[in-house]
Amino acid sequence: MLLSLKNKKIIISAGASGIGWATAKVCLSKGAHVFLCDLDSKSIKKTQKHPLNNKRLFSYECDASDEDDVTNFFNQVYKKTKKIDALINNVGIAGPTGTIEKLTSEDWEQTLKINVISHFYFTKLAIPMLKKNKGGSIINLSSGAGIMGFPLRSPYTASKWAVIGVTKTLAMELGKFKIRVNAICPGTIKGDRMVRVIRDKAKFLKVSKKKVEKEFVSMASMNCWIYEEDIGKMCSFLISSDGERISGQAIPVDGNATRMD
Repeated sequence: MLLSLKNKKIIISAGASGIGWATAKVCLSKGAHVFLCDLDSKSIKKTQKHPLNNKRLFSYECDASDEDDVTNFFNQVYKKTKKIDALINNVGIAGPTGTIEKLTSEDWEQTLKINVISHFYFTKLAIPMLKKNKGGSIINLSSGAGIMGFPLRSPYTASKWAVIGVTKTLAMELGKFKIRVNAICPGTIKGDRMVRVIRDKAKFLKVSKKKVEKEFVSMASMNCWIYEEDIGKMCSFLISSDGERISGQAIPVDGNATRMD
């Protein structure tokens, strides 16, 4: 298998749908063992119907914003394996749409807690398992909004810039343990989340959803959507031996996005 992940053990947060599930399926197809968690019990049940469930796929319900819940998830994983090859911090929410003076403190606090502090919960517990493995990979999902401004989405943008800062710092801290840390910055992903983002922006601006959708796609010079599987493929590359010298990077997968306005 190209970019083989055979027998590599990978944890994915928010892994039962969207980018997380697409990534899980890519990793499974390359021979990995995947431990995923998600808050959505219905999505978890769907993953449990996958042919590889209970062989190389293990799914757990977990609220990533609750530190005790995350600890319990890792306790469950620890019963299966004492070391891992990779952690993919995928959990995140779109946050509210609006100018900053119209947003509430609650909007900001929830967005930052889920998009930044949840990554801390997972990373803190994953590092000892990566050290036992004598190396590995941490991949943090940032966004194009983590390297550019994004009008009407200030809490989301702040959280995704924070992810880049944590990524750069962890790469420096963990390099001596052969643990690589990178961030992926997806562009406009075709999926349920963007449907909601487009709906909310169209409502705020009082324009059609079609107009907003066209503007989002035009932000990339390739004038295209990005697909969830594209992110999974990049994760697979970074975890594989082909990515063993890549660390501390913020890698766009966005069709060359040049703006986010």
